Amino acid sequence: MTTPETRAYVVVHDTKYEYLHPVSLSRQVVHLSPREVPWQKVREHSLEIAPSAELLTDSRDAFGNPVRAFCIEQDHESLFVRSTSIVEVTARETDPALATIRWEDVREGLAYHAGSRPAAADLEAVRYGFESPRVRNKRELADWARDCFPPGASLFAGARALMHKIYGEMTFDPKATNVSTQVMEAFERRRGVCQDYAHLMLSCLRSLGLAARYVSGYLLTRPPAGRPRLVGADASHAWVSVYFPGFGWVDMDPTNDVMPSLEHVTVAWGRDYDDVIPLRGVLLGGGDHELSIAVTVVPVEDYEAVFGRPWPFGEQLRSPS
Repeated sequence: MTTPETRAYVVVHDTKYEYLHPVSLSRQVVHLSPREVPWQKVREHSLEIAPSAELLTDSRDAFGNPVRAFCIEQDHESLFVRSTSIVEVTARETDPALATIRWEDVREGLAYHAGSRPAAADLEAVRYGFESPRVRNKRELADWARDCFPPGASLFAGARALMHKIYGEMTFDPKATNVSTQVMEAFERRRGVCQDYAHLMLSCLRSLGLAARYVSGYLLTRPPAGRPRLVGADASHAWVSVYFPGFGWVDMDPTNDVMPSLEHVTVAWGRDYDDVIPLRGVLLGGGDHELSIAVTVVPVEDYEAVFGRPWPFGEQLRSPS
């Protein structure tokens, strides 16, 4: 048997807020630490915060994601958070048996049946079938997606067909939507960013009675031919994961029309974007603010060439574990 390919990346995610007025108190919750999953190993993760903060909790949220909370109790006019991670990602292969699972059987198995006791995995998946703050279960979306799920079709074939359809009919346009845009607005415009693509695919699947969750993370991007990779030029990414009873969850990326594998880094998952916002909280003061985000995803072997400085993490983290 061939050993699956593994790649290692350094991910640097910088978030900076500049406030119009001083902030006297800031309490923040952070979803920036990548998850440990069968296809991904987190070899290093650190969080730098300025001004200095008190770490309140380092725990897991309701979805099993690593989450940190911190507090700053001094006047400050800016907040800077840098998340640095070293992760190993292993290629994922699709089990051919997925093609044998009919989508109607999955829908029926996830539906409520009085007096029956669902399997633990099915029960866990059910919560990803309901509406959530940013995902709507709408007959209009079920009708739009139904041609991807003809009678007797496999869930795998239907979900992939839906991924292809969204990719083909949506236009990637960062100016068309913002972080607060509702899924039906993005659907009507047929324009948006990865968050909109993911929410639309989730809404279609859930509207058909299926279970799917929102996945946040990063995607290795490639600079134009002949141009160097730039520090801070990447971005957070989002895709979906579809539940297959007896097999687990299968990731699909409608923004790029691919099955995530070696170039996707998983950070967190939940019902929608609201469950996995990278940095959210409350503060006293501040007034208006400016937000800047810079993300860099780079293979470990390219670190020195991209950042222009020596490898700072120790030689044991430069080579595969």
